[in-house]
Amino acid sequence: MNRLIPGVLAAAVLSQPAIAQIEPFPSDFRVQAVQTNGATLHVRIGGHGAAVVLLHGYGETGDMWAPLAADLARTRTVVVPDLRGMGLSSRPEGGYDKKTQGRDIAGLLDALAIEKADLVTHDIGNMVGYAFAAQNPQRVGRFVVMDAPLPGIGPWDDIVRSRALWHFSFQGPDAERLVAGRERIYLDRFWNEFSADPKSFGEASRDHYAKLYAQPGAMHAGFNQFAAFDQDALDNKEFAAKGKLTMPILAVGGDKSFGPTMAVVMRAAATDVTELVVPNSGHWLMEEQPAATMAAIRAFLDGKD
Repeated sequence: MNRLIPGVLAAAVLSQPAIAQIEPFPSDFRVQAVQTNGATLHVRIGGHGAAVVLLHGYGETGDMWAPLAADLARTRTVVVPDLRGMGLSSRPEGGYDKKTQGRDIAGLLDALAIEKADLVTHDIGNMVGYAFAAQNPQRVGRFVVMDAPLPGIGPWDDIVRSRALWHFSFQGPDAERLVAGRERIYLDRFWNEFSADPKSFGEASRDHYAKLYAQPGAMHAGFNQFAAFDQDALDNKEFAAKGKLTMPILAVGGDKSFGPTMAVVMRAAATDVTELVVPNSGHWLMEEQPAATMAAIRAFLDGKD
């Protein structure tokens, strides 16, 4: 691996503290509702140049990417959707398997007349990004995946045995009744247990996301993301059987979370994988080590891997 990314990473870890609250997107970004594949996605778009799509995961929305979007927009067209059923996107009853959501992203790019883009993804965004890339490999330039597994790929069967991941199987009407009106309590568990230091996920961010997940139907849609994992595993195995991804991939793990396992997962699905472990970070890389994470992403997207 080229030494530039680790060097940039080390300097950034030492130079800046974690972001404590939600940052706004730059004022020149526009917000657009894009109809695609039976859903309406809430999308932020800004910048100029080659396109990059940023995909969030569970417990957050596209709002998590505001600092990175501002940085990348200096030289790139940045596209930041809320995934189907999450944030301010529509919440259809079905379509939460990641193969379908990969088609959501393909339709989004079609609507914006973007033929090819880089991808930066986190958590469930990894799963959607992989499904998009596997179905449309010619449309992906470089791909950054951060700190979450892919159903059915690599050590998935071992990963899901972890007691920390009980939420993968927590869904249904009674689960929804249990968390109704207690969304903040439920989500605090993710932000606390999956971070190296819970204080790095600030109070303003917690309130912001808890309010979004407390919207009518939001927890139901969120649980459906996990309920689809069995189907996702079948689909991903089918994708992998057709061949590994060949675009350059940066597999990023927090050293207190997935760490080097992120690269193990991606090497089971791709041929050109660079491993990066971010020090002093759990799962919430953009909140816990934003400067280091953004520096590594920019270096990789600029071809300095």
